[in-house]
Amino acid sequence: MKWVGRFSGYSAQAFRKDLVSGCIVGIVAIPLGMAFAIASGVKPEYGLYTTIIAGILISLLGGSKFQIGGPTGAFIPVLLAVVMQYGYENLLVAGFLAGVFLVLMGLLRLGSLIRFIPKPVTIGFTSGIAVIIFSGQIANFLGLEGVERHEYFFYNMKEIFLRISSLNLYSVLIAGICLAALILTPKILPKVPGSLVGIIVSTLIASWLFPGKLTTIGAAYGPIPAGLPSFAPLDFTWDRILLMLQPALIIAMLGSIESLLSAVVADEMTGTRHNSNRELIGQGVANMAAPLFGGIPATGAIARTATNIKNGAASPLSGVIHGIVVLLIVVLFAPYASSIPLASMAPILMVVAWNMSEYKNFTHMLKMRTGDSLILLVTFVLTVFTTLTVAVQAGLALAVILFLKRMSGMVAVNKMLPDHTSGKEKVQAHMVSEERNCPQLGIYTIEGTLFFGATHVLEKLEEKLLGDPDLQVVLLRMGRVPFMDTTGEANFISLIQRLMQRGVIVLISGIKPQPKELLLKTGGYAMIGEKRFFEHTGEALNYALENLQFQKCLGCKQFAFRECTGLSSTGSLRQHIS
Repeated sequence: MKWVGRFSGYSAQAFRKDLVSGCIVGIVAIPLGMAFAIASGVKPEYGLYTTIIAGILISLLGGSKFQIGGPTGAFIPVLLAVVMQYGYENLLVAGFLAGVFLVLMGLLRLGSLIRFIPKPVTIGFTSGIAVIIFSGQIANFLGLEGVERHEYFFYNMKEIFLRISSLNLYSVLIAGICLAALILTPKILPKVPGSLVGIIVSTLIASWLFPGKLTTIGAAYGPIPAGLPSFAPLDFTWDRILLMLQPALIIAMLGSIESLLSAVVADEMTGTRHNSNRELIGQGVANMAAPLFGGIPATGAIARTATNIKNGAASPLSGVIHGIVVLLIVVLFAPYASSIPLASMAPILMVVAWNMSEYKNFTHMLKMRTGDSLILLVTFVLTVFTTLTVAVQAGLALAVILFLKRMSGMVAVNKMLPDHTSGKEKVQAHMVSEERNCPQLGIYTIEGTLFFGATHVLEKLEEKLLGDPDLQVVLLRMGRVPFMDTTGEANFISLIQRLMQRGVIVLISGIKPQPKELLLKTGGYAMIGEKRFFEHTGEALNYALENLQFQKCLGCKQFAFRECTGLSSTGSLRQHIS
């Protein structure tokens, strides 16, 4: 019924919108599919097969009404590293296993957890990937010969430097023409895909004016076959599965992030709401199917999804049509794509890299000079110079450390006394001074989350309280402690036990449900005693005053409470407390 609901109220007018949008996105996807495949170290047709198979399945089974799926730039460094280290056949296995992981993530309802990845981490690795994509196309842009591809950025840059003498001016000219078309087409013909115009114009000029002067797709990868992608079962062995588990997890993680980010963008553009868990399942099924036809891993494509929406898409059918359009073009025109110069593909990927770099968000966050700036910079640098896995792990670890530091800094303990100038005599921290401070009764307000990172706060409080020989009663106000973990509970109970061993009466007021529930489970509540817990500070304060050593009040000039004036002269609380 949910699937049918996505097409409820569907009409002929909606189909016309989907048809127009699907055709436009399909045309946009063709050069991108080939470019992403080439940059990932595989043949261009595999990118087209991914666009067809995964694109159709993601639209049919995903959780976003307008999502367009296919190969994306974000996967390029990961897939290239897998191809170089393990080979294309193992990449297909990794892609299939990544699909399995995505389905499991969706079934386990982990879609919402992806949103907890900090923004500095996502911007950092996205910008880092953009640098890798851009730099990876310099050799094709310049037409350099004999360039070997390496897994790491530094060695790729060194390779370009060593081969710079083989610069091909024809490649630079053709790449420049394609780049100009990419920049000018949206301004002159906003409805026409700039990448398609750039490829067609630059390819025609290269074929007519510079035949044989540039490396083409056909020369580098062989002719692109016309026809339907053929089914080819994967060769699964236990050793191969174990070998590809880690790459598969990386692909699944990146695919889930990219697809859900794209779905969020679609929601913002249309005012709709996607189903994140269903989206992961749809992405998973698509990634399990694509390798069976030679396809590489796919995910939601933000730019193509936005194009789909801007051109009036009304339902997921536009994504299905986009896949069918690519299929028809492959069947009818695939051989002509073999004549496309690699120099024509380079500017397309460079523009993609620039658009995905999020340079505005990157520079803005960097200028803030906060902990997030450090997370961003570390993730970015490690993405460029090491691997995405190392970068994301380091970024997340740093984000957790800084978060814990911030959280521990937000935990505070303040000594309080009643403010007699206020009508309700609320306790205030500013009322405590050297001249006004009860030596027998300490009222402390604890604020913040008591977790393992706040150990030092309770340790300092314990040191202060145990160092006071006149202390008789401690009132801990817990109304501003929303959460307590087991480490926080252990430290809290340890503090109370040490005080009780000294004969100090410990009272607690205003405790929240979660900390109370935890104390009940651990036995801490029973150890303290139910009679020592109070809902309001006033009730606890009356109990505390009744348990002071009144003989010590005689002659005291602190006058911390209203009752102190009488207690100082008579030592009898019964005459003064109401």
